[in-house]
Amino acid sequence: MKNILFVILIITGTITYSYSQSPESKNFGFGIILGDPTGVTLKYWTQRENALIFDIGASYFGSPRIDVDYLWHFDAFRSNIAKLYAGFGGVLGIGEGKGFYYTEHHGFYFRSDNGAGLGVRGIFGVNVIPRNSPLEFFLEVGLLVGLSPSFGSAGDVGIGMRFYP
Repeated sequence: MKNILFVILIITGTITYSYSQSPESKNFGFGIILGDPTGVTLKYWTQRENALIFDIGASYFGSPRIDVDYLWHFDAFRSNIAKLYAGFGGVLGIGEGKGFYYTEHHGFYFRSDNGAGLGVRGIFGVNVIPRNSPLEFFLEVGLLVGLSPSFGSAGDVGIGMRFYP
């Protein structure tokens, strides 16, 4: 019992101590993303430099497309406003792909069936969080590798904004 209480105190202290980089130290934000996918984005800060993002929208990989990524933020600019981030995650595309790349002839991954596609992706980006603002702006690029129903790859580019209530 003492061990369980000790673990709970350590976890609570760590969470309380590790204020996130998000606006006004809030952990949860939501907004829009334009590109691939084009839709809604959610971000949950797990620690000061780590976060989970969830995107859902239309894409060349499937409509709807659901992304879940884990991010690491880096202080490359020595700034409290702008940071670089990188991460990896999983992608689920359901239905026919819709997006900026409509043909298979250009070498991009495009699904034209109505089934489900499964893939992984790596992501790299920059986020800007203005001081005294509940907003986060971001630009990201990534590589999506489709694993099922067939193997293929394509690039992802997204720009967006999140609001932290």
